[in-house]
Amino acid sequence: MRLRFLGTGTSFGVPVIGCRCRVCTSDDARNRRTRHAVALEEGARVLLVDTPPELRLQLLREGVRDVEAAFLTHMHADHVNGIDDLRVFRFRRQGPFPVYVAREFAAELTTRFGYMFDPSADTSDGVPKPELALRTFEDGRPVEASGFDLLPLAFPHGDTRAYGFRAGPLGLVVDAKEMPPAARKALQGVEVLVLNALWYGRPHPTHFNVEEAVQVAQSIGARRTYLTHLTHRLEYNELRSKLPAGVEPAYDGLVVELSSKRRADPPPRDAGG
Repeated sequence: MRLRFLGTGTSFGVPVIGCRCRVCTSDDARNRRTRHAVALEEGARVLLVDTPPELRLQLLREGVRDVEAAFLTHMHADHVNGIDDLRVFRFRRQGPFPVYVAREFAAELTTRFGYMFDPSADTSDGVPKPELALRTFEDGRPVEASGFDLLPLAFPHGDTRAYGFRAGPLGLVVDAKEMPPAARKALQGVEVLVLNALWYGRPHPTHFNVEEAVQVAQSIGARRTYLTHLTHRLEYNELRSKLPAGVEPAYDGLVVELSSKRRADPPPRDAGG
């Protein structure tokens, strides 16, 4: 299995519009961060995680030619507002394109982007619609998406929740502020862990800062942890030099190879934890 980081930035992206700080003006490509997305790949199978505004550009940059399904972590604009770019994949399938979202977000998704889920939507203007097929999941209940066995995990994120998952040797945590005990237990034994981390110092009400993310990484004990959802307050080389062994910053375009075993049973846990 392969993990491909398509975007590693926060909702503003990096460079931030109008900012002249040393990170926003850096020549190092690893300091240029589009909004969050990753792809899981196994052979020809590709599962997309999140659909940010730059999705089309990310897929072109990485040479991703086809995607079989998408998993949405939550409904914030920087994670879903590129969903219309899934339209192209609909025409390479024998039916609608599957999109996996937590049951608690299903009504919001189908309201905000109703034309994508309504089979009677008018296409008389000649513009083809994405035609998406809604697939819902719940915290702690395994689901198969694009041939990948996922254990969805919910994490507090301000007044909402964001979902990550365990997929065999991989643990993915996006936009989290806390690590619930049940999720911590479910992630024990992962080979690679992905965590969000905004900046050093000041705590944030809805995201881990770097210090909090490092503490979580050490409590999970993965062999490799990658920090993502990084702001322009974090310069790549400087951040990397400060992190403990086994923890490093991700960057747009980073590819991580994992165990070739696609299906692996995560530790069992109760739903709703």
